[in-house]
Amino acid sequence: MCGRYAASRRPEDLAGLFRVEKWESSRELAPDWNVAPTKEVLAVLERPLKDADDRRPVRQLRKLRWGLVPSFAGNPEGAARMINARAETVHEKPSFRRPFRARRCILPADGYYEWVTGSEERELEVKGRKKRPRKQPYFVTPADGSVFAMAGLYEFWRDRSLPDDHPRSWWATCSVITTEAETGPLGVAPAEGPRSLSDIHPRMPLMLTEDRWDAWLDPSRTDPDELRGLLAPPPTGLMRAYPVGTAVSNVRNNGPELVEELAAPEVGTLF
Repeated sequence: MCGRYAASRRPEDLAGLFRVEKWESSRELAPDWNVAPTKEVLAVLERPLKDADDRRPVRQLRKLRWGLVPSFAGNPEGAARMINARAETVHEKPSFRRPFRARRCILPADGYYEWVTGSEERELEVKGRKKRPRKQPYFVTPADGSVFAMAGLYEFWRDRSLPDDHPRSWWATCSVITTEAETGPLGVAPAEGPRSLSDIHPRMPLMLTEDRWDAWLDPSRTDPDELRGLLAPPPTGLMRAYPVGTAVSNVRNNGPELVEELAAPEVGTLF
């Protein structure tokens, strides 16, 4: 799955990398090394500009809220549970099938975090009570330092309790598409720790390689079978994973120190 990630690249750098035509510099988001559900995130998408006479799709860098609210939802309370969509079923699930056909995006990241439970503490009990197991976070990122382009969906939801001119009357939300974690060797493996991404967690965000960006973002592509072909996992060996400090486990912590590599895990792990 993907429940936390880092996104520190500047909007102007993302605009150049993804050939963005339109973005609002006045609404920039600060670098975030601890992106959590319901936070605002930057997304690359293609759609006509609002109120423009020319209705051609324009590639834009937009702010979305992480946690998709389906257009038919009565309220946004379930957004935090809709942060991920499974690649295997995204075309058929009621909450995701419409945006899968028409509203796809790329969510740029530096990488994502995943936690591993310490093996020696899984069954530990203290004074007759089960002790909450400690978890070691790992940061997973492209081995060559490039952007982690996560496949995503976005949707619009109208808050009927607010008037049309209210700035919060419309919600723009998104979800990260996940796939089975790679079982092949990591591009760069830590001296002590996992040898593949599946050792850390059975799921991972689906990374789109650059050759798929244009097709994925193109809103004129609506055939589910064709689109599902774009969700094939990328080649193995592109990623590296390394242990980071447990400070990232607290969503209130934020800063580049959260992605600093540790020489060894802080807590006992499965490895």
